[in-house]
Amino acid sequence: MRIFKNKLSGNFHENMEYIYAALLLHRAGKPVDEENMKKVLSAAGVNPDEARVKSLVAALSEVDIDDVLKGAAAMPAVAAPAPAPKAEEKPEKKEEKKEEKKEEKEEALAGLSALFG
Repeated sequence: MRIFKNKLSGNFHENMEYIYAALLLHRAGKPVDEENMKKVLSAAGVNPDEARVKSLVAALSEVDIDDVLKGAAAMPAVAAPAPAPKAEEKPEKKEEKKEEKKEEKEEALAGLSALFG
């Protein structure tokens, strides 16, 4: 994506529709030319900017899109850190288990005292 970013003028995020259109055309096996780019953008509801279309088509004429995509796929993805468990939850669970065991013991003892009453 850096190749696309360097070749296009303006904000990268403003040009995403153009990049998506080029990738869609490439994936469909269609030539990435001005006419096809305008058709895809128009179909997506984007009013094509002639200068951006020409700039992207010219930039992509020097780029092997398959190589760029393979390189992008080889880049390691940064995993989002797993949320840390809440400190409060662990003691509560242990306390609950202790309370349950204590209640069970008390019930068992109460049953035994009734036998020996």
